Amino acid sequence: MKEIDRSRDVSRPLEELHRNERLKAGSQFLRGSIENGLNDQLTGAFAQDDTQLTKFHGFYQQDDRDLRDERRRQKLEPAYQMMLRLRLPGGICSPSQWLALDHIAREYADGSLRLTTRQTFQFHGVLKRNVQPVIRALDSIRLDSRAACGDVNRTVMAASNPYESKVHAAICDLARSLSDHFAPRSNAYGEIWLGAERILPEQDAEPIYGPTYLPRKFKIGFAVPPANDIDVFSQDLGFIAVKEGSELAGFNVCVGGGMGRTDNALATYPRLADVIGFIHRDQVRAVAEAVMSTQRDFGDRVDRSHARLKYTIDTHGLDWFVREVQARAGLELEPARAFDFQHNGDRYGWVRSDDGRWHYTLFVENGRIRDSSEHPLKSILRQIAETMTGEFRLTPNQNLVLANVDPDVKDRIDALLQELERPQRQGMLRRNSMACVAFPTCGLAMAESERYLPDLVTKLEALALEAGIADQPIVVRMTGCPNGCARPYLAEIGFTGRAPGKYNVYLGGGFHGQRLNQLYLENVGEREILSELRQLFRHYSEQRQPGEPFGDFVIRAGYLSRLT
Repeated sequence: MKEIDRSRDVSRPLEELHRNERLKAGSQFLRGSIENGLNDQLTGAFAQDDTQLTKFHGFYQQDDRDLRDERRRQKLEPAYQMMLRLRLPGGICSPSQWLALDHIAREYADGSLRLTTRQTFQFHGVLKRNVQPVIRALDSIRLDSRAACGDVNRTVMAASNPYESKVHAAICDLARSLSDHFAPRSNAYGEIWLGAERILPEQDAEPIYGPTYLPRKFKIGFAVPPANDIDVFSQDLGFIAVKEGSELAGFNVCVGGGMGRTDNALATYPRLADVIGFIHRDQVRAVAEAVMSTQRDFGDRVDRSHARLKYTIDTHGLDWFVREVQARAGLELEPARAFDFQHNGDRYGWVRSDDGRWHYTLFVENGRIRDSSEHPLKSILRQIAETMTGEFRLTPNQNLVLANVDPDVKDRIDALLQELERPQRQGMLRRNSMACVAFPTCGLAMAESERYLPDLVTKLEALALEAGIADQPIVVRMTGCPNGCARPYLAEIGFTGRAPGKYNVYLGGGFHGQRLNQLYLENVGEREILSELRQLFRHYSEQRQPGEPFGDFVIRAGYLSRLT
């Protein structure tokens, strides 16, 4: 058995590791000087080191990049603002919580709510002075932003499919349990934001994470076949539900997924998770802790671009990783059981479950909930929340499920929904599209995404109509940079930003999230994109086989083999 190289992991002295490791270790369990920054009224920013620590508290410091150059010319500091994200396992919130979040957005943020690709909410435009009021308002409705960002386990995703209500309920319970179990134990969050009783930092502890937490973020998700709506193969740790009749028997476990990459850096790449075996329902926590602790101890703490679990597995080998996980969990994985995914999108409209309740999946373009003159989405959802008896479920595709609606209020809710549903704006391409936020707030963005994709989709829909494939679902995703927050590397057509107006184009992802796509065009603008896709759509229309997805077709037709 080969000796494991430990020259880049937690076993090394701190001075040999990335500066973020030293920062975490010296932060007094995530306290840093955040409180001093809150009290500094001369700037809208936190200290640079503290901006790394605030991520563990659920928010990123950003600035409005639309205003950056003008403010620089005026010798003003950037228009600093925070993006604050909720920890929301399974993406579930009550109608009363929805109303409170709506109020928070209007009172303390930019007025909008964003549904993320990880099944939670984000507030944008939160000023430094409003961070504490927001977190306290969240606490009053039993929600929090603890560990929504940072080098820890993030929001745990769970299948939003309402068809499988009994199994889904069990999945949601597990997602919530894991999320709570892996939340940081540090008292810092309560002290800084909620006025909790203070303890000496040396009395604090992180029994799971330790003082340096994880090398990088960690993502967990639960999928229920036939829906792969969480894109389980993109997760660091994925659980694929296995049913026996209507009961949950256990899970196939998959490890090592991740979307992030850096252009022109061959050492970084998207990766699909490997299925490593089957476990029973009561073994989930033990296996999850074993996977996470292995990554904690062996992940790369020198190079943060190489610090995700996927690289740990590829560096040390999958066989070694499985042995390590089994030893730490005190069990042996059983052979993986059969499963079948059929799609990774959402199913829209009303469905009725066996208990007589109704569920409605609403398309929300790029997850942006706000009012416009022609589309009063936020206001109508507020009215629905005032009427609802069930709950809201956020989907991993930035859409919204009105779940467990009583039959006696369904007609009232349906009347409100009719004001929102506009078929001419919701073709199959659009309903299967997704974008990250990008400009103007994300500091990593190289090109537009959320603000641009709707216009590009309109033009793609025209090409699809011209080719006679307007009714064909094609998964389209766009991000403003290569980091892949909207999971573009799993899309049948993926776009990643390279520069303003320029994108890499990827083709050939699997329709149900089972296959990565490949680079097809590099650093091209809209004209080249539309010209190429017009030809591809026509060819697909003329030569596709019955039921053949677009991603499968471009591979069979040889478009991608020409690139190798």
